[in-house]
Amino acid sequence: MSYRNKTYVAFASENIRLYRLMEAWRDNERIEFKFHDAHDLYISLDTSKPETIKRNLRERMKNVKQVVLIGTPEGKKKGGDGRSFLAYEISVMMEFDLPVVVANHDGKRTVNRNLIPKPLLDADYYTLSVAFSPAIIKHALDHYAPQYASSGKSGPHYYEQHVYDKL
Repeated sequence: MSYRNKTYVAFASENIRLYRLMEAWRDNERIEFKFHDAHDLYISLDTSKPETIKRNLRERMKNVKQVVLIGTPEGKKKGGDGRSFLAYEISVMMEFDLPVVVANHDGKRTVNRNLIPKPLLDADYYTLSVAFSPAIIKHALDHYAPQYASSGKSGPHYYEQHVYDKL
């Protein structure tokens, strides 16, 4: 397997503007939010066959150490429909046992099961829900993701208010 140093941002296609916002945070010198984006690897064209796109998604995720899932109602629906590319991404991230930070677009700082795709909930997969904000997402990537594999935890979790207060 490849060296895993990338962050994969998963989202429903309707929410691409939120992914673009995360790219803007990353590129803004005044915001401390940096990540090595896995979307730069194994690029697929819109005209590519679904099998090619899925193969490229899998190859991308072989280089991933962590995932940010943009939590939206569209993401929950597509992530659990069993046929969309987001559903495929969810299955691969679970197969590779990757840490998943759910960035709640609604701004809530707790677990919002209405934004987490059903396969993650059904598997009692250890996720961390945070507000969609650069400081707390960065904190989660720096602290939750590295201890994910050794934690022995399961199910959705969230940071308590004092973590946000420190940021």
